[in-house]
Formats: sequence, C-alpha cells, structure tokens
Amino acid sequence: MRAAVFDIGTNTVRVLEGSSGPAGVVEHFRDQRVVRLGEGVSGTGRFRPDAVERTLQGLWELRSQCGTLDVVDAVATSATRDATNREDFLGRAESILGVRPRVIEGVEEARLSFAGALSGADYDGLVTVIDVGGGSTEFVFGRSEVEYAASIDIGSVRITEEAVPSRPATPQELEQAGVWLAQRLEDLAIPEGETTVVGVAGTFTALGAIDLDLERYDREVVHQHRMSLGELRSVIQQLAGMTLAETAAIPSLPASRAEVLLGGALVATAALEAVGGDSVIISETDLLDGLLEAVLNRGN
Repeated sequence: MRAAVFDIGTNTVRVLEGSSGPAGVVEHFRDQRVVRLGEGVSGTGRFRPDAVERTLQGLWELRSQCGTLDVVDAVATSATRDATNREDFLGRAESILGVRPRVIEGVEEARLSFAGALSGADYDGLVTVIDVGGGSTEFVFGRSEVEYAASIDIGSVRITEEAVPSRPATPQELEQAGVWLAQRLEDLAIPEGETTVVGVAGTFTALGAIDLDLERYDREVVHQHRMSLGELRSVIQQLAGMTLAETAAIPSLPASRAEVLLGGALVATAALEAVGGDSVIISETDLLDGLLEAVLNRGN
C-alpha cells in the first residue's frame, strides 16, 4: 500500500509519502513549504486570507509531486485549532488533498511525534521528546510507550509575534521573551528519572544545521546531532544580533524560516531547561513518520 500524509502546521505544510515493505516503512518522498498559516492567529483568532492562499498553494505543490496513492491522510495542528474561521480553509484543503484534514488536539500531536522520533533511532530508558512548532510545543515522556504528554501554547510564530518582533532583537525583548516563556511553562509536570531528550521538527533541525556550520542542509548529517544548552544559547546570541536579511543568508537555512527562527530557538532552549536536560539529540523523524506508520498499519 502506498500512502501520503500531510501535516498542516502553524508555520509549515509538510508531506511524507511511503509504502509498506518487508522491513517496515519505505520512504518515497518528503518535502515542505514554509507558509505561515498561523500569521496573526494568536492575536485575532482568525486566519488571514493571504495566509490561507499561501497554505493552499503549498498544499497543491506538495500534493502534485506525489505519485499514485492508495491512502491520503492529513492533520492540522495549533493554528487551525485556534482559528474560528477554519471550516472554509479545511473545505478548500479537502478539494486539493482529496481528504478533509483532521484537526488534532495537542496530546494526539505529541503522541504522533513520540512515535515518529522513536522510529528513527534506538534510545535506552526514559525518553523525552520535544516538538517545537509554530504555535505550540509538545512534550512527551515514555519508554517504548507514552507515559505522559502535554501541549503548551508556545511556538516560534507565537513568540515572535508576541515577544520578539524586532531584528536585531533588543535586550528588553529577549528579557520579555524569557518571562513570557516562564509563565507558560510553570505548570509543566516533569516525570522523575534520568532521561534522554530528543528534539524534533523544523526549529531543532535548523538549529542543528547552524551549529554544524553546514554549507547546505544535509538531513543525514543533522539526524542524531547532539546540542548542549550552551550551544543552543550561543546560537540564540548569534541570531539575536542579526538582521532578517543576515539570518536569511545563512546557507543551511530556508530563507522563509528566518523571521521565526530566533523565536523558535528561545522556545527550544526554554523547553530543554524546563525538562531538566543539559543537551538534546536532534531527530529528523517526527510527527509525519508517526502518522505514516499509523496509516500503513491500519491498511495492513
């Protein structure tokens, strides 16, 4: 069976196409577009028309690159959960994808991210997966199964709009961002025990590529790269002092991610601190991988 799954996030739309093989899932195609669907949603509670058009164009481009499919599934996350005018968008997305995207809650998003992260490597003992999105960040703790999951409304787009809109960022904005994050993370429950922290999704992978000083993005090199808290803080200082144009010129970074990367770095670092970690392993397998595996397992 050949399937494609789509993730409609606050900042990006992504696709993963694959099929069932003797040794598990066989990946055929993976791509994304930075569309900023959630632009302005945290302030207005509504999608902007231009953001909807960008997102639909991105979905059309991704769907048109897929081959013949037996199954298509699509999920929408934080921005779509928050937008009061989502029904029109979901209907138009259905006309492109052939299925109506499912608006999933944060805990389901977290569970899919956990399954995807564990599909990409073997980790011993307790694992903490952190998925930094555009509108929300998911925290999942477990061993082979999820034992605790939480979704908190902190993300790269949300914090950029509410706390660090300037580039370069001012010291006052960075301080405000720290207070903003601390207030939202204070109720996060942390299971006891030594844990391996795994970071998934675009913020972490972009930060990993910067830390590795890659001349061009290389998924295989970034996968399983470990960053310490000190290295994350160093990247924050680097990004905070740069203009948008300077950030967009980083060779391993898609220029369209430049505006929200500092915000994402602040969220990622605060999230790692909140779970008591001193370093994070970056994983290239995430929610999409967990969703595709679930779809293919249902089909079999």
